[in-house]
Amino acid sequence: MIVVSKADVLAAVQEHNNTIKMSKQDVLMAKGDYEQTNAILLPNISASHTAIATTNPLMAFGSKLNQGILTQGDFNPAILNNPSEVQDYATRITVEQPLLNFDGFYQRKAAKAKLNATELQANRVNDYLELEVEKAYMQLQLAYKAVEVLEKAKITALENKRIATNNFVQGYLQKSDVLAVEVRVTEIENQLHYAKSNIQNASNGLSVLMNDDSYAMLQPSDSLTIASADTKTMFFSETRTDILAMESATKAYSDMHKADQMSFLPSLNAFGTYELHDDELFKGATDGYLVGAALTWTLFEGGKRFGKFKKSKAEFEKSKLELDQYKAESQVELNRAKRMLQDAKNNLELTTLALSQTQESLRIRKNRFEQGLEKTTDLLSAETQFAQKQLEYFTTIFNHNYALAYVQFLTKE
Repeated sequence: MIVVSKADVLAAVQEHNNTIKMSKQDVLMAKGDYEQTNAILLPNISASHTAIATTNPLMAFGSKLNQGILTQGDFNPAILNNPSEVQDYATRITVEQPLLNFDGFYQRKAAKAKLNATELQANRVNDYLELEVEKAYMQLQLAYKAVEVLEKAKITALENKRIATNNFVQGYLQKSDVLAVEVRVTEIENQLHYAKSNIQNASNGLSVLMNDDSYAMLQPSDSLTIASADTKTMFFSETRTDILAMESATKAYSDMHKADQMSFLPSLNAFGTYELHDDELFKGATDGYLVGAALTWTLFEGGKRFGKFKKSKAEFEKSKLELDQYKAESQVELNRAKRMLQDAKNNLELTTLALSQTQESLRIRKNRFEQGLEKTTDLLSAETQFAQKQLEYFTTIFNHNYALAYVQFLTKE
């Protein structure tokens, strides 16, 4: 058995949880997409080495010209029309530099907005897993409380069994009363068995969150107690990370739509080539360069750009509607969570009162039973009710604390 605190669990989840790791990979993927858009700012540089052997008249003449080995005799029509084999080894370095690509600029902005949305969503994943840790840890606490209650009930039941047996021997009770007490002991032992299984189940739940495949039996370092916080200052905020993430996603759709608009404009790109030629491998007896700029304007692509433009506009409009819908649903969910918290508070007060009443009722009946003034069935009923109220009390604490944690999660920025 391993004793753990909630802080220990949170630290392990932050370090090992697979969901957090996947969200980090999502961020890296979005970052990779953004870095790809550097291509609209930075040059594209390539190098190649080409070897050819040709008797093609044009290629043969051009190769000799590039190598700077043309002679007067090469202009002989017979040689021009039927040249011997010419070998050419060319080393070529090509540079392409974007200058004005309006659609690319907006694609870059869209990729940046997507990266920002992914980072914000990853932060929200962390917040959600903190809530899951809170819930799983309290489930473990509740499981141990259930075992604690049932173990005390078992001790009481065994003591009642001893008293009932003595009274039966002395002729104060019938055999059926003793059997009823024994049945009660068996019931508690059975409930205790299930309660201990729940400890293992709750431990496994925490192990999954921590990505711990040992699945050890865990024990909380503290007990389940009533949590408190001022909910009057907790309101729905549009600066919540998941809301900001959706707003960034909407901006990304907006920028992509603008990029499709800008695709109707021309683009300006510079280019340059530096070449080395020789008739031997990896040598360059002659060199030359070519530089220039190209203004390109695609006037019509068979309607492809018009369709893409309409699609991106529809995606942008849809994202705005989804954002408005999500905000409305988030506000409704917070209202529901606050009502759930208030109901839990009311239920906690009632359960506390009921627990106190059943405890006093059990004390009175137990004293009367020891004096032979109370029926066995009435005592067993009181014991059963007290154990149930104890379990209900701790379950109500769990529900209250989780409701409070959920409200805090919904209002966390």
